[in-house]
Amino acid sequence: MVSEHKTADVSFESLLRIFTVPEGPDSTLTRIEEKLSRNLNKFLREHIVAEEKPLREIEKDFSNASIPEQPEFVSEHTQHLLDSLVSHSVHTSAPSFIGHMTSALPYFLMPLSKIMIALNQNLVKIETSKAFTPLERQVLGMLHRLIYGQDDKFYSQWMHSANHSLGAFCSGGTIANITALWVARNNALRAQGNFKGVEKEGLFKAMKHYGYEGLAVLVSERGHYSLKKAADVLGIGQEGLVAVKTDNNNRICPDALHAKIVELKAQNIKPFAVIGVAGTTETGSIDPLKSIAQICQQEDCHFHVDAAWGGATLMSNNYRHLLDGVELADSVTIDAHKQLYIPMGAGMVLFKKPDAMKSIEHHAQYILRKGSKDLGSHTLEGSRSGMAMLVYAAMHIISRPGYELLIDQSIEKAKFFAGHIEQQDDFELVSEPELCLLTYRYVPSHIQTALERSSDKQRQELNDLLNELTKFIQKRQRETGKSFVSRTRLNPERWGRLNTIVFRVVLANPLTGCDILGSVLKEQREIAKQAPKLMAKIERLVDTINHSQS
Repeated sequence: MVSEHKTADVSFESLLRIFTVPEGPDSTLTRIEEKLSRNLNKFLREHIVAEEKPLREIEKDFSNASIPEQPEFVSEHTQHLLDSLVSHSVHTSAPSFIGHMTSALPYFLMPLSKIMIALNQNLVKIETSKAFTPLERQVLGMLHRLIYGQDDKFYSQWMHSANHSLGAFCSGGTIANITALWVARNNALRAQGNFKGVEKEGLFKAMKHYGYEGLAVLVSERGHYSLKKAADVLGIGQEGLVAVKTDNNNRICPDALHAKIVELKAQNIKPFAVIGVAGTTETGSIDPLKSIAQICQQEDCHFHVDAAWGGATLMSNNYRHLLDGVELADSVTIDAHKQLYIPMGAGMVLFKKPDAMKSIEHHAQYILRKGSKDLGSHTLEGSRSGMAMLVYAAMHIISRPGYELLIDQSIEKAKFFAGHIEQQDDFELVSEPELCLLTYRYVPSHIQTALERSSDKQRQELNDLLNELTKFIQKRQRETGKSFVSRTRLNPERWGRLNTIVFRVVLANPLTGCDILGSVLKEQREIAKQAPKLMAKIERLVDTINHSQS
């Protein structure tokens, strides 16, 4: 039975009210605002149900494709959202939900977000953003200084220069990475002689002019999936994104990188950019940035660092050394909606040289005029919200030492959890944490022993069964709704680089205590018992391996 909603009358007077008059003190919306203000995490805990509802059931609540002919009262519709949407959303801020890169948010961002939304500034041009434009330029300057450490004179000269840009705000790391590679491609295929540049004449004529058979971007095997999108959009094709082998710690091998560049050049393919990853999505590993920078300088390649995840580590004087060499990059991506604890939709790309973005500069008489300080002249996206305001506020309210505490506790918590896993005889730590990510799986010690003693064929078979078990545990844990870890696929050296499915945890949430981590493992142990047929298969194979070795 479909529940009936009360409907309001359609009149211009009632429409004016929703633009001007707030809800009454006893309305659902007002009560929600009060609860959000008093205790954000408590509100989410109360309104997001623990038991997972199947997606096909949720789809039934959103199955009507007709735009309503009658308006609903605000409070009625708010209640509908609470029941149908909020209650079945993912509790990303829950202390026991440690599989996401999204985390709990500082409470002050809620009322500040209301101000940002109410102002409804459009950062594409100064006429629709006014003070937000210099604010965004300052935030980019602050992040630029965090990475590149230039002096006051540099920022005084370039931060607010109408003809220069230290970087761009984006909706996320994907657009930030595309922007960096867009700049790199246009600089590599710049105007020369009668050739007007790739941005004017296109890729075909650019390749013809320079005599290249192809273009390539090099990145480690652990590069983010967004880079494939960048290769596609920039016209070099996904095959133009060349994967370079990684070592046992999931970091790019510099020798293999250099060899691959030499090989591509011998085929008359121009490697115009190399991407170093500072915090891989799967394991949080950081590539050897200094070595990559040296190779890029030697081979005339744009050096981009994808630090969407790990960039915030620069806030910590205790751990920023992990990103040594990032200051040598031509461009760097950082996501504020990861470890700067900002709501989703706040990515940034920073460029070492203030004139780097001239290669993608674009103007239009009616909106982006030459000589203006319009931010849109250097961004892939046009209309954008004032998310920089929230980053600006957080940097002032939390401050660098505050971020240092948040970063330090997350890394130390990951080290604690790694040590705790290693003390268990039924879990295997697969990747050591470099930042606050780690991976592991449920493998009782006698099964680990069997893996070590098995033949290649037996090991493959046993590993496949363990992959099934890992998937079962992860899925059941998510459905139960008490806690959540994600899963990914790695190729650990220990097991002959077999495709191995592992649990992946991210310990960035400051609300996650060490006590919760033990309970996550305890729950996974219990869930393993709920797969008796699968466990029986594993045990039979273990017995076969043991008998064949005896």
